[in-house]
Amino acid sequence: MATMALSHLKQGSKTPWFRRILEFKMYKRKIQGYSITQTMLRHRWMKHLPVFSSSVQPISTQSDKDAIDLSKFPVERIRNFSIIAHIDHGKSTLADRLLEITGAIVTTEKNKQVLDKLQVERERGITVKAQTASLFYTHKGHRYLLNLIDTPVFYWIVDDCPPGVLLIVDANQGIQAQTVANFYLAFEAGLTIIPVINKIDLKNADPERVEAQIEKVFDIPREECIRISAKLGTNVDRVLQEVVERVPAPTASKDDVFKALVFDSGFDHYRGVVANVAVFGGRVRKGDRIASAFLGKSYEVQELGLLRPHEQPTDGLYAGQVGYMVAGMKDVKEAQIGDTLYHQQHPVDALPGFKPAKAMVFAGMYPMDQSEYTNLRSAIDKLTLNDSSVTVQKDSSMALGAGWRLGFLGLLHMEVFNQRLEQEYNANVVVTAPTVPYKARLSSARLIKEHGSEEITIVNPAQFPERSVVSEYLEPMVVGTILTPDTFTGQIMSLCLNRRATQENMLYIDEHRVMMKYIFPLNEIVVDFYDLLKSLSSGYASFDYENAGYQAADLIKMDILLNGKSVEELTMIVHRQRAYSMGKAMCERLKGSIPRQMFEIAVQAAIGSKVIARETIKPFRKNVLAKCYGGDITRKLKLLKRQAEGKKKMRRIGNIDVPKDAFINVLKRTDK
Repeated sequence: MATMALSHLKQGSKTPWFRRILEFKMYKRKIQGYSITQTMLRHRWMKHLPVFSSSVQPISTQSDKDAIDLSKFPVERIRNFSIIAHIDHGKSTLADRLLEITGAIVTTEKNKQVLDKLQVERERGITVKAQTASLFYTHKGHRYLLNLIDTPVFYWIVDDCPPGVLLIVDANQGIQAQTVANFYLAFEAGLTIIPVINKIDLKNADPERVEAQIEKVFDIPREECIRISAKLGTNVDRVLQEVVERVPAPTASKDDVFKALVFDSGFDHYRGVVANVAVFGGRVRKGDRIASAFLGKSYEVQELGLLRPHEQPTDGLYAGQVGYMVAGMKDVKEAQIGDTLYHQQHPVDALPGFKPAKAMVFAGMYPMDQSEYTNLRSAIDKLTLNDSSVTVQKDSSMALGAGWRLGFLGLLHMEVFNQRLEQEYNANVVVTAPTVPYKARLSSARLIKEHGSEEITIVNPAQFPERSVVSEYLEPMVVGTILTPDTFTGQIMSLCLNRRATQENMLYIDEHRVMMKYIFPLNEIVVDFYDLLKSLSSGYASFDYENAGYQAADLIKMDILLNGKSVEELTMIVHRQRAYSMGKAMCERLKGSIPRQMFEIAVQAAIGSKVIARETIKPFRKNVLAKCYGGDITRKLKLLKRQAEGKKKMRRIGNIDVPKDAFINVLKRTDK
């Protein structure tokens, strides 16, 4: 038998294809800096380049096992911190340097925005999706575990684990509006704030001026500021030293029962839901049975580990640590942000979780083609999995078909959500003009009983109640912070006054920069205020706002009529002072969007029965006088009169054909 096999092998070796295979040799190579090997086939006459390589497979080394033995880290040697900054002040660059210094990633020139994995994050220079990186750092002979939670907002913070924050300020631009907003969020949460002045390597950098601004605005001594250059790595090591020395350790204990908070999650097609968790007590190991406080379902832990920033499996997670967990959750709705996980045999009270976010901007979202409705619904479900602040409500329109009315935290939030739908799911959607939630206090006992409350919230303008059943209307207000060079102060003040704003205060933070605070109606700033502000200030002004409750206002419902018939999709809620200008603008846009018909179309904006603006779309008109080359004028008048009567009859019985494109052009946001 062996002789027969050997003879077949000798015969096969004479064939050309077998001789070609024998000319290749197999090599195994370990990639430096990573715990992976690469298997390559190389031709015998090639010295360097492989012909092709196999898939990368992980290997385990002794050093890796030592690095991921998390039981060696007591709670006293764990620090949790975040980085907060204005747009383009170097937050992602500093995160890259911290990862390099601690050995989490290999130091190369290609390390740019490592934690910003989404295309929209790299394009806009903002953090959209939370990312976590566990860093190992040795300080004064002790090894510390530093958990960098790169979050867009402070939504993961609870009272049991107060982390610290690095407040990054550009040494050239100084304090901006979002810097102020971020500081007060961190200050009100009782966090340890470490000011860091970045980009000191720039030619126009003035760190002394920025230190004076921080001391004046935030009341932080300038001696506490750390001057760094994240791009060059200058003085970045001191940032880690300050984190270890100034940020308090978590108060959790390994001896307590296990409880963990889900602060982010993603979906893997092979493993199901991957949840990012912060452990606030006890420990959890692979194979443990855990339960969800939100749904009450139980799961078996299949995999857990650290994010460095890539997934690195470990045997367990302990109190005070942050990592990822795979527990066989198959549905995207099973991993709710803010849910509490615990051992199935040891139930615990749910953690405080997150302060529920209130949607402040609403917009309709419809598929461009109704055949894409199912795919768009799946995409929205997956995006809202790790963005619980988005509210979703089914909606329908006679013109645009079935869709949703979505609620967002602000205009930027809405833009990012729409951009992610397009980039990550190839969804082609129609987003209507944003509206804000109004409130009305009812005076009718019947309506109060029907709604179960005296105060109702109005999201859809078509549901705006009549004045006769309402005692007063309320509109949302915001506190807006504007930082600008003092040369543009007059123009910006005029813009704010035109938007019904009330000035709160005005402060010079240095010799040339002014910080102004205004109370704005939210409806006045959601569309084009920011663009106008940037235009007036040549791009130097910055703007940020926060919720300031509701205030009584003189609100009215404005209907858009086409030949006397109201169009529900175009109904708007406006302030009485702005009704005429907005009605006229809407009529002009409709006039340019609706195609001409065989009869005249009257486009009107009306408040109740009073028409406040009108545009007329002229009809197509046949030249009935073409055959009249002469003769009496009465013949021509008779033909014109007959034509006018026909047009009048057509207008009375004809239906206006408004194409879908016209609704899209009028309803969509205008980026002016």
